[in-house]
Amino acid sequence: MCRPRRGQRAVTRTHPAPSGDPERGTLDKAADENFPVAPFFLPKAWRDDLMAVYGFARLVDDIGDGDLAPGGADAALLGVSAAEAEDRLALLDAFEADLHRVFDSTPQHPILRRLQPTVERHSLTPEPFLGLIAANRQDQLVSRYETYEDLLAYCELSANPVGRLVLAVTGTTTPERVRRSDSICTALQIVEHLQDVAEDLGRDRIYLPATDMKRFHVQEADLAAETASASVRALVAYEAQRAGDLLNEGAPLVGSVHGRLRLLLAGFVAGGRAAIHAVAAADYDVLPGPPKPGKVQLLREVGVILRGEG
Repeated sequence: MCRPRRGQRAVTRTHPAPSGDPERGTLDKAADENFPVAPFFLPKAWRDDLMAVYGFARLVDDIGDGDLAPGGADAALLGVSAAEAEDRLALLDAFEADLHRVFDSTPQHPILRRLQPTVERHSLTPEPFLGLIAANRQDQLVSRYETYEDLLAYCELSANPVGRLVLAVTGTTTPERVRRSDSICTALQIVEHLQDVAEDLGRDRIYLPATDMKRFHVQEADLAAETASASVRALVAYEAQRAGDLLNEGAPLVGSVHGRLRLLLAGFVAGGRAAIHAVAAADYDVLPGPPKPGKVQLLREVGVILRGEG
């Protein structure tokens, strides 16, 4: 529902895209996500539009993380010179300029050309797309977050826009649903941060608030250990509880819709809860690698949510 799985950024695709086909390369990554991007049970029109939104979100993340396919095809499509093809901020600026063409002319990048009919069909505005670009621009400039509130402000840019786009594409936007969706998306982003502590540190990024690290007597060096100390585990447990509370706050969104959309949203909430259970099952030691939820746990959580028990 929210930002594409950050932990898949460095994954090598099982089926590489043909040379010179950046659109296919970006969309192929959908198979590596933690949850189906556009599951088969949705109407085809929704699936097509959700894949268009996913393509945008995936590409902007790949630009921000330096994970574009080799060869510079994306940079060339965006009009960025070979000399600046490795400059992430220059690429993000060019991508933003091409995004604006979605709304007033013809974009250059095929991912954005694919997005244009979705934008027109649902009268989407630039704001959620610009938020995702701003989040990736922030990733180039900010690598530490002082407070939990600072992290929430980042999630407002990095995760919440995609949830809002899902509501817009499915024609179910209301102020209350947006509020619930934001809670779910922020929770999923925080859980992802917890799963990816070691990977993010390798990119010189820490998404655990500095004030919380101080409270639990955790130093940055502690996050580079092979296994987590008792202090790190206590910190991760604390942040996992916060994410769980946000998921609970957002969960009524599922009951506010019907049919196949209800199943889709239940899957997102269940995925977050199952991930939290996986982190807890690992005794909150996330440093050896991302704790992964099992399918049985995920299905159990979906059933609980659909029965209205949680």
